[in-house]
Amino acid sequence: FFFSIFNRKTGEPPLINGWIPYLGKALIFRKDAYKFLLDQQKKFGDIFTVHIAGRYITFIMDPFQYVYVIRNSKQLEFHEFANKMASKTFDYPALSKGKFPELKENLHRIYQYLQGKPLDIISDHMMKNLQDIFEWKCSQATDWETEKMYKFCCSVMFEASFVTLYGRVPAADGHKVISEIRDKFIKFDASFPYLAANIPIELLGATKKVRKELIHHFLLQNMTKWLGGSKVVQARQDIFEKYELLGDYDKAAHHFAFLWASVGNTIPATFWAMYYLLRHPEALAAVRDEIDHLLQSTGQKRGPTYNIHLTREQLDNLVYLESALNESLRMCSSSMNIRISQEDFVLKLEGNQEVVLRKGDWIALYPQILHMDPEVYEDPKEYKFDRYIENGKKKTTFYKAGRKLKYFLMPFGSGISMCPGRFLAMNEMKMFLFILLSHFDVELAENKSVRLDNSRMGLGILLPDVDIAFRYKLRS
Repeated sequence: FFFSIFNRKTGEPPLINGWIPYLGKALIFRKDAYKFLLDQQKKFGDIFTVHIAGRYITFIMDPFQYVYVIRNSKQLEFHEFANKMASKTFDYPALSKGKFPELKENLHRIYQYLQGKPLDIISDHMMKNLQDIFEWKCSQATDWETEKMYKFCCSVMFEASFVTLYGRVPAADGHKVISEIRDKFIKFDASFPYLAANIPIELLGATKKVRKELIHHFLLQNMTKWLGGSKVVQARQDIFEKYELLGDYDKAAHHFAFLWASVGNTIPATFWAMYYLLRHPEALAAVRDEIDHLLQSTGQKRGPTYNIHLTREQLDNLVYLESALNESLRMCSSSMNIRISQEDFVLKLEGNQEVVLRKGDWIALYPQILHMDPEVYEDPKEYKFDRYIENGKKKTTFYKAGRKLKYFLMPFGSGISMCPGRFLAMNEMKMFLFILLSHFDVELAENKSVRLDNSRMGLGILLPDVDIAFRYKLRS
């Protein structure tokens, strides 16, 4: 530790350096970031800097200080970092202002198609597509059908999202074509943590070849054959057409990146929501009861031959479903909220605290620490499906040290880095569970516990370490 104090300016947080040149604390951080950060917090307090693979990352551990980081979006930038990482991971040119003036801003504007009235339209399409896929699955399920749960969630959510966003593949074997894209997607996705960690793709086996094949699916001559795509994808296509310096492959790579952003975290989040419900019969009963009650009160019949329609208001009013989903997100999300200092500056925090930052320094919030804080969430390792309900209504007030928290659940990031597709993602997961539980009896088919696989620490929703069998049949 003697060396780590060296060369620090006054006001800079303590530096935890590690003894391996360049790597610093990267290996121990990667193994279990949550435990590592808690240990450092005990030693050094709520603010400290860690050397991780050539980067100096200052962690702010106190959730009451989050607001000061989120508020300073001018000095603490996120988009540039995200663009660099995405362009490298998905193989398109960086969105430099010189080459592609206003492309970043134009693409950002398109997210209006994932809010308000346009969100209702895309959600309706998703609901219809989910029902079609479940109906196709039902036609094969006369008695109990057994499948692997993660594989099932992946298959249904990938296809429904793909068709909703990009349109139907009109070939007779449409399901098969999308399955092939999905299988390649899973292979690419397995390498995603390494790409995000800046490991050259050449060192990752077949990943480069698989990425290229995936991107080719999104070339214009292929996309024009797909029928009934969404407005959000059409608007993106229109924007790309305005930039002559964007090649066909580059545009296709952007579309592929958008697909990854749409399903990369939604699939594992859907798995965990379903897994925890099936592990807890009282949760399953309460959520199913709420679903049945809504269908009854709106005069809709359940079953694969009936088309269920839900308004956004009806979806929002399913408080048990939303609470159960939020609880699983609390337990399985592990996103690191990163900001990069644009200049040498002093970050002023609550209680007259100050942090001296150098240009290029990284600041990080790690909400998993908050999500598992026993002061905020009693018995945080336990799944409590009704944790976000109070007196039959949504509960939005949580406290730490007797003070109300502004931020208490952060699976989708924060401030400028907040996921623009979060409303659609929530709707998709609710609709998946709604159809599953209204149409089927579902139960676990094996008794084993599934744990979080920590290899995606800091990157979003953690995957399960193993898959688990479940069975389903049509409800009588």
